Amino acid sequence: MKRAQRTFLLIAAATGIFASMLGGVSVNVSADATIFATPTPSPRPRVVVTTSPTAAPASSPTPKTSPAATPQQQLQTIEELQSKIRQRLNAPEVRRGRVGVKIVSLASGKVVFENDADKYFMPASNQKNFTVATGFERLGPDFRFVTSVYSNSLPDSSGTIKGDVRVFGRGDVSISTAFFGTTPTDPNTYFKGIDRLVDKIAAAGVKKIDGSLLADDSYFKGFYIPDTWEWDDLQAYYGAEVSALPINDNAVDLAVTPGTAGGPCIANILPGNALFQINNTCITTNGPPRRTLSVTKRIDRNILDITGTMPTNDAGYRTSIAITRPADLFVALLKRRLESSGIIVTGAARSLALNIPREANPVEIAKLESVPYREIAGKTMKPSQNMFTETILWAIGENARAKNPNPTGGSPLTSAQLGIAEVKSFLSSIGIPSDGILPYDGSGLSRHNLITPNAVVSLYAYMAKSANAKAWRDSLTIGGVDGTLRNRFVGTAAANNMRGKTGTIDQVSALSGYVKTAAGEEMVVSFIVNGVAVTSQRTSLMDEIVVNLANYTGRID
Repeated sequence: MKRAQRTFLLIAAATGIFASMLGGVSVNVSADATIFATPTPSPRPRVVVTTSPTAAPASSPTPKTSPAATPQQQLQTIEELQSKIRQRLNAPEVRRGRVGVKIVSLASGKVVFENDADKYFMPASNQKNFTVATGFERLGPDFRFVTSVYSNSLPDSSGTIKGDVRVFGRGDVSISTAFFGTTPTDPNTYFKGIDRLVDKIAAAGVKKIDGSLLADDSYFKGFYIPDTWEWDDLQAYYGAEVSALPINDNAVDLAVTPGTAGGPCIANILPGNALFQINNTCITTNGPPRRTLSVTKRIDRNILDITGTMPTNDAGYRTSIAITRPADLFVALLKRRLESSGIIVTGAARSLALNIPREANPVEIAKLESVPYREIAGKTMKPSQNMFTETILWAIGENARAKNPNPTGGSPLTSAQLGIAEVKSFLSSIGIPSDGILPYDGSGLSRHNLITPNAVVSLYAYMAKSANAKAWRDSLTIGGVDGTLRNRFVGTAAANNMRGKTGTIDQVSALSGYVKTAAGEEMVVSFIVNGVAVTSQRTSLMDEIVVNLANYTGRID
Protein backbone atom coordinates (compact mmCIF):
# COMPACT_ATOMS: atom_id res chain seq x y z
CA MET A 1 0.00 0.00 0.00
CA LYS A 2 1.59 3.27 -1.05
CA ARG A 3 1.44 6.39 1.15
CA ALA A 4 -1.29 7.99 -0.94
CA GLN A 5 -3.37 4.83 -0.57
CA ARG A 6 -2.71 4.77 3.16
CA THR A 7 -3.79 8.40 3.50
CA PHE A 8 -7.00 7.69 1.63
CA LEU A 9 -7.67 4.63 3.79
CA LEU A 10 -7.28 6.71 6.93
CA ILE A 11 -9.64 9.40 5.66
CA ALA A 12 -12.13 6.84 4.42
CA ALA A 13 -12.10 4.91 7.67
CA ALA A 14 -12.84 8.13 9.52
CA THR A 15 -15.74 9.06 7.27
CA GLY A 16 -17.11 5.55 6.87
CA ILE A 17 -17.27 5.80 3.06
CA PHE A 18 -14.41 3.53 2.06
CA ALA A 19 -16.34 0.28 2.07
CA SER A 20 -19.22 1.66 0.04
CA MET A 21 -16.86 3.19 -2.52
CA LEU A 22 -14.45 0.32 -3.00
CA GLY A 23 -16.30 -2.57 -1.41
CA GLY A 24 -13.59 -4.94 -0.34
CA VAL A 25 -11.21 -7.57 -1.55
CA SER A 26 -13.15 -10.25 -3.39
CA VAL A 27 -11.95 -13.81 -3.75
CA ASN A 28 -13.49 -16.22 -6.21
CA VAL A 29 -13.20 -19.75 -4.91
CA SER A 30 -13.16 -22.76 -7.21
CA ALA A 31 -14.11 -26.25 -6.11
CA ASP A 32 -10.44 -27.11 -5.63
CA ALA A 33 -9.50 -24.04 -3.64
CA THR A 34 -8.85 -24.23 0.07
CA ILE A 35 -7.04 -20.92 0.51
CA PHE A 36 -7.28 -17.46 -0.96
CA ALA A 37 -6.21 -16.95 -4.55
CA THR A 38 -3.35 -14.68 -3.53
CA PRO A 39 -0.31 -16.91 -2.80
CA THR A 40 0.37 -16.95 0.90
CA PRO A 41 3.83 -16.55 2.35
CA SER A 42 3.16 -19.41 4.70
CA PRO A 43 0.53 -21.78 6.00
CA ARG A 44 -1.27 -20.65 9.13
CA PRO A 45 -1.42 -23.09 12.05
CA ARG A 46 -5.08 -22.56 12.83
CA VAL A 47 -8.19 -24.57 13.54
CA VAL A 48 -10.26 -25.82 10.63
CA VAL A 49 -13.80 -24.75 11.32
CA THR A 50 -16.94 -26.80 10.93
CA THR A 51 -20.55 -25.81 10.48
CA SER A 52 -21.27 -26.33 14.15
CA PRO A 53 -19.87 -24.27 17.05
CA THR A 54 -17.39 -27.07 17.72
CA ALA A 55 -13.83 -26.60 16.47
CA ALA A 56 -12.30 -29.25 14.23
CA PRO A 57 -8.74 -30.56 14.00
CA ALA A 58 -5.96 -28.24 12.92
CA SER A 59 -5.39 -27.87 9.24
CA SER A 60 -3.63 -25.37 7.03
CA PRO A 61 -2.43 -25.03 3.46
CA THR A 62 0.24 -27.70 3.09
CA PRO A 63 3.36 -27.19 0.98
CA LYS A 64 3.67 -29.93 -1.61
CA THR A 65 6.69 -32.17 -1.50
CA SER A 66 9.22 -30.89 -3.99
CA PRO A 67 9.39 -33.54 -6.75
CA ALA A 68 12.81 -32.39 -7.87
CA ALA A 69 14.52 -32.45 -4.50
CA THR A 70 15.65 -36.05 -4.65
CA PRO A 71 18.99 -36.26 -6.51
CA GLN A 72 21.09 -38.70 -4.48
CA GLN A 73 24.34 -38.57 -6.43
CA GLN A 74 27.26 -38.23 -4.05
CA LEU A 75 29.61 -35.46 -5.15
CA GLN A 76 33.23 -35.90 -4.15
CA THR A 77 35.08 -32.77 -5.28
CA ILE A 78 34.38 -29.08 -4.93
CA GLU A 79 34.57 -28.77 -8.71
CA GLU A 80 31.81 -31.36 -9.13
CA LEU A 81 29.66 -29.55 -6.60
CA GLN A 82 30.15 -26.16 -8.21
CA SER A 83 29.47 -27.59 -11.67
CA LYS A 84 26.19 -29.10 -10.47
CA ILE A 85 25.10 -25.77 -9.03
CA ARG A 86 26.00 -23.88 -12.23
CA GLN A 87 24.05 -26.37 -14.32
CA ARG A 88 21.00 -25.82 -12.17
CA LEU A 89 21.25 -22.04 -12.37
CA ASN A 90 21.45 -22.29 -16.17
CA ALA A 91 18.29 -24.40 -16.49
CA PRO A 92 15.88 -23.12 -19.17
CA GLU A 93 13.02 -22.56 -16.74
CA VAL A 94 14.95 -19.92 -14.79
CA ARG A 95 16.56 -18.09 -17.71
CA ARG A 96 14.27 -15.06 -17.39
CA GLY A 97 14.60 -14.82 -13.63
CA ARG A 98 17.36 -13.85 -11.23
CA VAL A 99 18.93 -16.16 -8.67
CA GLY A 100 21.04 -15.00 -5.78
CA VAL A 101 23.18 -17.67 -4.11
CA LYS A 102 25.71 -17.62 -1.31
CA ILE A 103 27.18 -20.77 0.24
CA VAL A 104 29.96 -20.60 2.82
CA SER A 105 31.59 -22.86 5.37
CA LEU A 106 30.34 -21.97 8.84
CA ALA A 107 33.65 -22.96 10.43
CA SER A 108 36.00 -20.99 8.20
CA GLY A 109 33.84 -18.59 6.21
CA LYS A 110 35.30 -20.01 2.99
CA VAL A 111 33.06 -19.28 0.02
CA VAL A 112 31.89 -22.48 -1.67
CA PHE A 113 29.72 -20.80 -4.30
CA GLU A 114 28.15 -17.42 -4.97
CA ASN A 115 26.05 -15.84 -7.67
CA ASP A 116 24.85 -12.24 -7.51
CA ALA A 117 25.33 -12.48 -3.76
CA ASP A 118 25.72 -8.72 -3.35
CA LYS A 119 22.72 -7.82 -5.52
CA TYR A 120 19.32 -6.80 -4.20
CA PHE A 121 16.43 -9.27 -4.25
CA MET A 122 12.88 -9.20 -2.92
CA PRO A 123 13.16 -11.60 0.04
CA ALA A 124 9.56 -12.54 0.85
CA SER A 125 9.60 -14.09 4.34
CA ASN A 126 13.38 -14.25 4.45
CA GLN A 127 12.93 -10.72 5.79
CA LYS A 128 11.81 -12.38 9.03
CA ASN A 129 15.37 -13.56 9.64
CA PHE A 130 16.51 -10.02 10.41
CA THR A 131 13.53 -9.10 12.58
CA VAL A 132 13.52 -12.24 14.72
CA ALA A 133 17.31 -12.26 15.13
CA THR A 134 17.21 -8.63 16.26
CA GLY A 135 14.54 -9.63 18.77
CA PHE A 136 16.87 -12.24 20.25
CA GLU A 137 19.71 -9.74 20.51
CA ARG A 138 17.77 -6.63 21.58
CA LEU A 139 14.89 -8.06 23.64
CA GLY A 140 16.50 -11.33 24.74
CA PRO A 141 15.26 -14.94 24.63
CA ASP A 142 13.47 -14.61 27.97
CA PHE A 143 11.65 -11.36 27.18
CA ARG A 144 7.92 -11.47 27.89
CA PHE A 145 5.11 -9.31 26.58
CA VAL A 146 2.92 -7.98 29.40
CA THR A 147 -0.80 -7.24 29.36
CA SER A 148 -1.91 -5.08 32.30
CA VAL A 149 -5.38 -4.66 33.80
CA TYR A 150 -5.89 -1.25 35.43
CA SER A 151 -8.63 0.32 37.53
CA ASN A 152 -8.96 3.29 39.87
CA SER A 153 -8.76 1.04 42.92
CA LEU A 154 -8.38 -2.52 44.10
CA PRO A 155 -11.56 -4.58 44.56
CA ASP A 156 -13.40 -3.87 47.81
CA SER A 157 -14.24 -6.45 50.47
CA SER A 158 -17.05 -7.84 48.32
CA GLY A 159 -14.75 -8.20 45.31
CA THR A 160 -16.32 -5.25 43.49
CA ILE A 161 -14.41 -2.71 41.43
CA LYS A 162 -16.38 0.51 41.15
CA GLY A 163 -15.69 2.14 37.81
CA ASP A 164 -14.25 1.10 34.50
CA VAL A 165 -11.48 -1.45 34.09
CA ARG A 166 -8.87 -0.80 31.40
CA VAL A 167 -6.91 -3.56 29.67
CA PHE A 168 -3.60 -2.18 28.39
CA GLY A 169 -1.89 -4.43 25.86
CA ARG A 170 1.73 -4.52 24.74
CA GLY A 171 1.49 -6.99 21.88
CA ASP A 172 1.22 -10.43 23.51
CA VAL A 173 0.70 -12.60 20.42
CA SER A 174 0.69 -15.73 22.59
CA ILE A 175 -2.97 -15.06 23.47
CA SER A 176 -3.70 -17.40 20.60
CA THR A 177 -4.73 -20.92 19.69
CA ALA A 178 -1.29 -21.26 18.09
CA PHE A 179 0.27 -21.58 21.55
CA PHE A 180 -2.27 -23.70 23.38
CA GLY A 181 -3.39 -26.27 20.84
CA THR A 182 -6.91 -27.16 19.83
CA THR A 183 -9.32 -29.88 20.83
CA PRO A 184 -12.09 -30.63 18.30
CA THR A 185 -14.70 -31.40 20.94
CA ASP A 186 -13.76 -28.53 23.26
CA PRO A 187 -16.06 -25.49 22.92
CA ASN A 188 -13.41 -23.44 24.73
CA THR A 189 -10.76 -24.03 22.07
CA TYR A 190 -10.68 -20.42 20.92
CA PHE A 191 -10.50 -19.04 24.47
CA LYS A 192 -7.50 -20.87 25.91
CA GLY A 193 -5.26 -17.85 25.52
CA ILE A 194 -7.59 -15.20 26.87
CA ASP A 195 -8.75 -17.46 29.70
CA ARG A 196 -5.27 -17.05 31.20
CA LEU A 197 -6.05 -13.36 31.64
CA VAL A 198 -9.45 -14.21 33.12
CA ASP A 199 -7.69 -16.41 35.67
CA LYS A 200 -5.36 -13.55 36.64
CA ILE A 201 -8.29 -11.17 37.16
CA ALA A 202 -10.14 -13.76 39.24
CA ALA A 203 -7.00 -14.41 41.30
CA ALA A 204 -6.93 -10.70 42.17
CA GLY A 205 -10.22 -11.20 44.01
CA VAL A 206 -12.42 -9.52 41.43
CA LYS A 207 -16.03 -10.73 41.49
CA LYS A 208 -17.78 -7.76 39.94
CA ILE A 209 -16.82 -4.87 37.68
CA ASP A 210 -19.34 -2.09 38.22
CA GLY A 211 -18.42 -0.31 35.02
CA SER A 212 -17.22 -0.94 31.50
CA LEU A 213 -14.38 -3.09 30.21
CA LEU A 214 -12.10 -0.91 28.10
CA ALA A 215 -9.50 -2.02 25.55
CA ASP A 216 -6.47 0.27 25.47
CA ASP A 217 -4.64 -0.26 22.17
CA SER A 218 -2.39 2.80 22.49
CA TYR A 219 0.97 1.17 23.25
CA PHE A 220 2.07 0.92 19.64
CA LYS A 221 2.40 4.12 17.62
CA GLY A 222 1.59 4.40 13.94
CA PHE A 223 -0.79 3.05 11.34
CA TYR A 224 -1.75 -0.56 12.09
CA ILE A 225 -0.94 -1.89 8.59
CA PRO A 226 2.51 -1.41 7.00
CA ASP A 227 2.44 1.30 4.34
CA THR A 228 3.61 -0.90 1.50
CA TRP A 229 1.36 -3.93 1.90
CA GLU A 230 -0.96 -4.59 -1.02
CA TRP A 231 -4.70 -4.24 -0.58
CA ASP A 232 -5.29 -7.73 -1.96
CA ASP A 233 -3.51 -9.18 1.09
CA LEU A 234 -5.53 -7.37 3.74
CA GLN A 235 -8.52 -9.74 3.75
CA ALA A 236 -6.47 -12.87 4.39
CA TYR A 237 -5.06 -13.99 7.74
CA TYR A 238 -1.51 -13.41 6.52
CA GLY A 239 -2.36 -9.71 6.07
CA ALA A 240 -3.75 -9.27 9.60
CA GLU A 241 -3.14 -5.89 11.17
CA VAL A 242 -0.94 -5.20 14.19
CA SER A 243 -2.53 -4.52 17.56
CA ALA A 244 -1.29 -4.07 21.10
CA LEU A 245 -4.16 -6.40 22.09
CA PRO A 246 -3.90 -9.27 19.60
CA ILE A 247 -6.27 -12.20 19.84
CA ASN A 248 -6.01 -15.56 18.03
CA ASP A 249 -3.59 -14.24 15.38
CA ASN A 250 -5.98 -11.32 14.72
CA ALA A 251 -8.10 -13.54 12.51
CA VAL A 252 -11.31 -15.54 12.69
CA ASP A 253 -12.09 -18.83 11.00
CA LEU A 254 -14.77 -18.99 8.32
CA ALA A 255 -16.58 -22.10 7.09
CA VAL A 256 -19.03 -22.13 4.18
CA THR A 257 -20.83 -25.43 3.56
CA PRO A 258 -23.86 -26.43 1.48
CA GLY A 259 -27.35 -26.39 2.94
CA THR A 260 -30.36 -28.00 1.31
CA ALA A 261 -30.86 -27.63 -2.43
CA GLY A 262 -32.43 -24.29 -3.24
CA GLY A 263 -31.67 -22.91 0.20
CA PRO A 264 -28.83 -20.73 1.45
CA CYS A 265 -25.33 -22.00 2.04
CA ILE A 266 -24.37 -22.26 5.69
CA ALA A 267 -21.73 -19.75 6.82
CA ASN A 268 -20.18 -19.73 10.28
CA ILE A 269 -17.45 -17.69 11.91
CA LEU A 270 -15.48 -18.99 14.88
CA PRO A 271 -15.22 -17.87 17.51
CA GLY A 272 -18.76 -16.60 17.18
CA ASN A 273 -19.04 -12.91 17.92
CA ALA A 274 -21.30 -9.92 17.36
CA LEU A 275 -18.61 -7.82 15.69
CA PHE A 276 -18.66 -9.64 12.35
CA GLN A 277 -21.61 -9.09 10.05
CA ILE A 278 -22.21 -11.76 7.38
CA ASN A 279 -24.24 -10.93 4.29
CA ASN A 280 -24.80 -14.41 2.86
CA THR A 281 -26.59 -14.77 -0.49
CA CYS A 282 -24.81 -17.99 -1.48
CA ILE A 283 -27.32 -20.59 -2.75
CA THR A 284 -27.05 -24.38 -2.45
CA THR A 285 -27.66 -26.16 -5.77
CA ASN A 286 -28.00 -29.68 -7.16
CA GLY A 287 -25.50 -28.61 -9.79
CA PRO A 288 -23.33 -27.55 -11.53
CA PRO A 289 -20.67 -29.80 -10.05
CA ARG A 290 -18.31 -26.93 -9.20
CA ARG A 291 -18.89 -24.11 -6.76
CA THR A 292 -18.95 -20.46 -7.78
CA LEU A 293 -18.24 -18.85 -4.45
CA SER A 294 -17.01 -15.34 -3.70
CA VAL A 295 -16.01 -14.12 -0.24
CA THR A 296 -15.45 -10.38 0.17
CA LYS A 297 -14.39 -8.53 3.31
CA ARG A 298 -14.74 -4.78 3.54
CA ILE A 299 -11.23 -3.49 4.03
CA ASP A 300 -12.04 -1.20 6.95
CA ARG A 301 -14.93 -3.12 8.49
CA ASN A 302 -15.74 -6.56 9.85
CA ILE A 303 -18.34 -7.19 7.17
CA LEU A 304 -18.30 -10.29 4.95
CA ASP A 305 -20.26 -10.60 1.71
CA ILE A 306 -20.66 -14.22 0.59
CA THR A 307 -22.17 -14.76 -2.85
CA GLY A 308 -22.40 -17.47 -5.52
CA THR A 309 -23.44 -21.10 -5.45
CA MET A 310 -22.31 -24.35 -3.83
CA PRO A 311 -23.52 -27.83 -4.84
CA THR A 312 -24.96 -30.13 -2.20
CA ASN A 313 -22.07 -32.60 -2.53
CA ASP A 314 -19.40 -29.93 -1.96
CA ALA A 315 -17.03 -30.57 0.95
CA GLY A 316 -17.18 -26.89 1.86
CA TYR A 317 -14.78 -23.95 1.89
CA ARG A 318 -12.71 -23.05 4.93
CA THR A 319 -10.29 -20.21 5.49
CA SER A 320 -9.27 -17.54 7.98
CA ILE A 321 -10.17 -13.86 7.70
CA ALA A 322 -8.24 -10.91 9.10
CA ILE A 323 -9.96 -8.87 11.80
CA THR A 324 -10.39 -5.11 11.57
CA ARG A 325 -9.66 -3.53 14.98
CA PRO A 326 -8.66 -6.72 16.85
CA ALA A 327 -8.80 -4.93 20.21
CA ASP A 328 -12.59 -4.75 19.83
CA LEU A 329 -12.78 -8.54 19.60
CA PHE A 330 -10.24 -8.97 22.40
CA VAL A 331 -12.29 -7.02 24.91
CA ALA A 332 -15.60 -8.53 23.73
CA LEU A 333 -14.29 -12.07 24.23
CA LEU A 334 -12.72 -11.10 27.55
CA LYS A 335 -16.07 -9.83 28.83
CA ARG A 336 -17.77 -13.03 27.68
CA ARG A 337 -15.22 -15.22 29.42
CA LEU A 338 -15.26 -13.16 32.62
CA GLU A 339 -19.02 -13.58 32.79
CA SER A 340 -18.73 -17.29 32.01
CA SER A 341 -16.39 -17.61 34.99
CA GLY A 342 -18.88 -15.88 37.28
CA ILE A 343 -17.43 -12.35 37.27
CA ILE A 344 -20.15 -9.76 36.68
CA VAL A 345 -19.49 -6.88 34.28
CA THR A 346 -22.28 -4.30 34.43
CA GLY A 347 -21.05 -2.08 31.61
CA ALA A 348 -20.13 -2.54 27.97
CA ALA A 349 -16.97 -3.87 26.37
CA ARG A 350 -15.43 -1.28 24.08
CA SER A 351 -12.16 0.20 22.86
CA LEU A 352 -10.78 3.51 24.06
CA ALA A 353 -10.13 6.17 21.46
CA LEU A 354 -6.43 6.96 21.23
CA ASN A 355 -6.95 10.60 22.21
CA ILE A 356 -8.95 9.88 25.37
CA PRO A 357 -6.97 10.80 28.54
CA ARG A 358 -6.01 7.86 30.75
CA GLU A 359 -6.30 7.98 34.53
CA ALA A 360 -3.30 9.62 36.15
CA ASN A 361 -2.48 6.96 38.75
CA PRO A 362 -4.07 3.69 37.74
CA VAL A 363 -3.86 0.64 39.95
CA GLU A 364 -2.63 -2.52 38.24
CA ILE A 365 -4.99 -5.15 39.57
CA ALA A 366 -3.69 -7.97 37.37
CA LYS A 367 -1.16 -8.66 34.67
CA LEU A 368 -0.51 -11.48 32.25
CA GLU A 369 2.96 -12.30 30.97
CA SER A 370 3.47 -14.03 27.65
CA VAL A 371 5.51 -17.15 27.08
CA PRO A 372 9.22 -16.32 26.65
CA TYR A 373 10.34 -14.69 23.41
CA ARG A 374 12.21 -17.85 22.41
CA GLU A 375 8.86 -19.67 22.15
CA ILE A 376 7.24 -16.82 20.26
CA ALA A 377 10.19 -16.83 17.85
CA GLY A 378 9.57 -20.50 17.03
CA LYS A 379 5.85 -19.92 16.48
CA THR A 380 6.84 -17.04 14.20
CA MET A 381 9.61 -18.56 12.10
CA LYS A 382 8.46 -22.14 11.60
CA PRO A 383 4.99 -21.35 10.18
CA SER A 384 6.18 -17.93 8.88
CA GLN A 385 3.64 -15.87 10.80
CA ASN A 386 3.48 -12.31 9.46
CA MET A 387 1.49 -10.58 12.19
CA PHE A 388 3.72 -12.05 14.90
CA THR A 389 6.79 -10.73 13.08
CA GLU A 390 5.38 -7.24 12.67
CA THR A 391 4.47 -7.23 16.37
CA ILE A 392 8.03 -8.25 17.26
CA LEU A 393 9.36 -5.41 15.10
CA TRP A 394 7.06 -2.88 16.78
CA ALA A 395 7.96 -4.21 20.24
CA ILE A 396 11.65 -3.81 19.41
CA GLY A 397 10.85 -0.22 18.49
CA GLU A 398 8.97 0.51 21.71
CA ASN A 399 11.71 -1.13 23.75
CA ALA A 400 14.15 1.29 22.10
CA ARG A 401 11.80 4.24 22.72
CA ALA A 402 11.74 3.46 26.44
CA LYS A 403 15.51 3.92 26.51
CA ASN A 404 15.62 6.94 24.19
CA PRO A 405 12.23 8.59 23.66
CA ASN A 406 13.23 10.76 20.69
CA PRO A 407 16.43 9.52 19.04
CA THR A 408 16.12 11.82 16.00
CA GLY A 409 15.20 15.00 17.84
CA GLY A 410 12.42 15.64 15.34
CA SER A 411 8.88 14.34 15.04
CA PRO A 412 8.34 11.16 17.06
CA LEU A 413 8.88 8.00 15.05
CA THR A 414 6.33 5.22 14.79
CA SER A 415 6.89 1.87 16.46
CA ALA A 416 7.70 0.33 13.07
CA GLN A 417 10.20 3.06 12.18
CA LEU A 418 11.98 2.66 15.49
CA GLY A 419 11.98 -1.11 15.05
CA ILE A 420 13.49 -0.89 11.58
CA ALA A 421 16.15 1.51 12.89
CA GLU A 422 17.01 -1.02 15.61
CA VAL A 423 17.26 -3.84 13.06
CA LYS A 424 19.67 -1.80 10.95
CA SER A 425 21.64 -0.78 14.03
CA PHE A 426 22.03 -4.40 15.09
CA LEU A 427 23.10 -5.48 11.60
CA SER A 428 25.64 -2.68 11.44
CA SER A 429 27.05 -3.77 14.80
CA ILE A 430 27.81 -7.24 13.42
CA GLY A 431 29.45 -5.95 10.25
CA ILE A 432 26.59 -6.03 7.76
CA PRO A 433 26.70 -2.85 5.62
CA SER A 434 23.95 -0.32 6.25
CA ASP A 435 22.75 -0.81 2.68
CA GLY A 436 22.82 -4.61 2.97
CA ILE A 437 19.06 -4.58 3.42
CA LEU A 438 16.35 -2.04 2.62
CA PRO A 439 13.47 -2.98 4.96
CA TYR A 440 9.92 -1.69 4.66
CA ASP A 441 8.31 -4.13 7.08
CA GLY A 442 9.32 -6.89 9.44
CA SER A 443 7.75 -9.92 7.81
CA GLY A 444 8.51 -9.69 4.09
CA LEU A 445 4.94 -9.36 2.86
CA SER A 446 5.86 -6.00 1.38
CA ARG A 447 7.26 -6.20 -2.14
CA HIS A 448 9.37 -3.11 -1.42
CA ASN A 449 11.85 -4.97 0.79
CA LEU A 450 15.28 -5.63 -0.69
CA ILE A 451 18.06 -7.75 0.78
CA THR A 452 21.26 -9.45 -0.41
CA PRO A 453 22.27 -13.09 0.03
CA ASN A 454 25.50 -11.76 1.55
CA ALA A 455 23.54 -10.06 4.34
CA VAL A 456 21.56 -13.23 5.09
CA VAL A 457 24.64 -15.43 5.26
CA SER A 458 26.44 -12.93 7.49
CA LEU A 459 23.45 -12.91 9.83
CA TYR A 460 23.27 -16.70 10.03
CA ALA A 461 27.02 -16.96 10.59
CA TYR A 462 26.81 -14.48 13.46
CA MET A 463 23.77 -16.07 15.07
CA ALA A 464 25.44 -19.50 15.02
CA LYS A 465 28.08 -18.11 17.39
CA SER A 466 25.84 -15.79 19.40
CA ALA A 467 24.94 -16.37 23.04
CA ASN A 468 21.45 -16.96 21.64
CA ALA A 469 22.60 -19.57 19.12
CA LYS A 470 20.57 -22.47 20.52
CA ALA A 471 17.35 -20.50 20.84
CA TRP A 472 17.88 -19.15 17.32
CA ARG A 473 18.40 -22.60 15.84
CA ASP A 474 15.40 -23.94 17.73
CA SER A 475 13.22 -21.31 16.06
CA LEU A 476 14.11 -22.45 12.53
CA THR A 477 12.03 -24.81 10.43
CA ILE A 478 13.54 -28.27 9.83
CA GLY A 479 13.55 -30.00 6.46
CA GLY A 480 11.02 -32.84 6.25
CA VAL A 481 9.98 -32.30 9.88
CA ASP A 482 8.04 -29.14 10.65
CA GLY A 483 6.90 -25.71 9.61
CA THR A 484 7.11 -24.57 6.02
CA LEU A 485 9.73 -27.24 5.25
CA ARG A 486 7.75 -30.19 6.59
CA ASN A 487 6.99 -31.57 3.12
CA ARG A 488 10.31 -30.70 1.52
CA PHE A 489 13.48 -32.83 1.46
CA VAL A 490 11.56 -35.92 2.55
CA GLY A 491 13.62 -39.04 1.80
CA THR A 492 16.82 -37.10 1.08
CA ALA A 493 20.03 -36.39 2.95
CA ALA A 494 18.70 -32.90 3.70
CA ALA A 495 15.77 -34.26 5.74
CA ASN A 496 16.19 -33.48 9.45
CA ASN A 497 19.34 -31.67 8.37
CA MET A 498 18.45 -28.42 6.62
CA ARG A 499 17.38 -25.80 9.17
CA GLY A 500 16.37 -22.33 8.13
CA LYS A 501 13.74 -19.97 6.84
CA THR A 502 11.68 -20.09 3.68
CA GLY A 503 9.98 -17.27 1.82
CA THR A 504 7.24 -17.16 -0.82
CA ILE A 505 5.23 -14.42 -2.48
CA ASP A 506 4.26 -13.98 -6.13
CA GLN A 507 7.35 -14.52 -8.33
CA VAL A 508 9.61 -14.84 -5.27
CA SER A 509 11.00 -17.79 -3.31
CA ALA A 510 13.83 -17.89 -0.81
CA LEU A 511 15.53 -20.39 1.46
CA SER A 512 18.32 -19.68 3.90
CA GLY A 513 19.86 -21.56 6.77
CA TYR A 514 22.26 -24.31 7.77
CA VAL A 515 22.92 -27.69 6.13
CA LYS A 516 25.56 -30.31 6.90
CA THR A 517 27.46 -32.11 4.16
CA ALA A 518 27.92 -35.88 4.11
CA ALA A 519 31.38 -35.21 5.55
CA GLY A 520 29.83 -33.44 8.54
CA GLU A 521 30.82 -29.88 7.66
CA GLU A 522 28.14 -27.27 8.23
CA MET A 523 27.34 -24.82 5.45
CA VAL A 524 25.50 -21.50 5.68
CA VAL A 525 23.33 -21.01 2.61
CA SER A 526 21.09 -18.36 1.12
CA PHE A 527 19.04 -18.73 -2.05
CA ILE A 528 16.71 -16.02 -3.35
CA VAL A 529 14.86 -16.46 -6.64
CA ASN A 530 13.04 -13.53 -8.24
CA GLY A 531 11.13 -13.39 -11.50
CA VAL A 532 10.48 -17.11 -12.04
CA ALA A 533 6.72 -17.41 -12.40
CA VAL A 534 6.17 -21.04 -11.39
CA THR A 535 6.56 -21.65 -7.66
CA SER A 536 7.54 -25.32 -8.04
CA GLN A 537 10.38 -24.37 -10.40
CA ARG A 538 11.74 -21.91 -7.87
CA THR A 539 11.59 -24.35 -4.96
CA SER A 540 12.99 -27.31 -6.89
CA LEU A 541 16.01 -25.24 -7.94
CA MET A 542 16.84 -24.38 -4.34
CA ASP A 543 16.03 -27.82 -2.97
CA GLU A 544 18.20 -29.66 -5.48
CA ILE A 545 21.20 -27.54 -4.55
CA VAL A 546 20.60 -28.14 -0.84
CA VAL A 547 20.39 -31.90 -1.42
CA ASN A 548 23.60 -31.78 -3.46
CA LEU A 549 25.28 -30.08 -0.52
CA ALA A 550 23.92 -32.68 1.90
CA ASN A 551 25.33 -35.43 -0.34
CA TYR A 552 28.74 -33.81 -0.77
CA THR A 553 31.41 -36.16 0.60
CA GLY A 554 34.47 -34.00 -0.01
CA ARG A 555 36.03 -31.52 2.37
CA ILE A 556 35.57 -27.77 2.24
CA ASP A 557 38.10 -26.81 4.91
